[in-house]
Amino acid sequence: MPKIAYQRRQEKGERKPVRIKIKKDDLVRIIAGRDKGKTGKVLEVDRLARKVTVEGVMIVKRHTRPNPSKQIKGGIAEKPMPIDVSNVMILTAGGIPTRIGYKTETVGGKVRRTRIARKNGETLESR
Repeated sequence: MPKIAYQRRQEKGERKPVRIKIKKDDLVRIIAGRDKGKTGKVLEVDRLARKVTVEGVMIVKRHTRPNPSKQIKGGIAEKPMPIDVSNVMILTAGGIPTRIGYKTETVGGKVRRTRIARKNGETLESR
């Protein structure tokens, strides 16, 4: 993000981009809200708004009017809406919801951070 745009956001009192441990293509379970208990794949992560879009969760219907000049057909379209990052937990390979920790290891002189599951310590590679 350009420095000027960032300063303007700060002046208006908007949120800073925050670090989110959940990444795109992670498998997550919804732990709160109207879709509690559902699982899905993360489609998008918005660091500024602190939200994630999960496949098949928070589906809303949007009514669109036909517009021939823009080749918009119109009708009722269903699309997933973003959900707050605090309402999702990542799933391990065994399907257990867990928090995310980090483990640093030195491989050939390079320091690498890998995500690990807090419950059982297994590594969480992107699926």
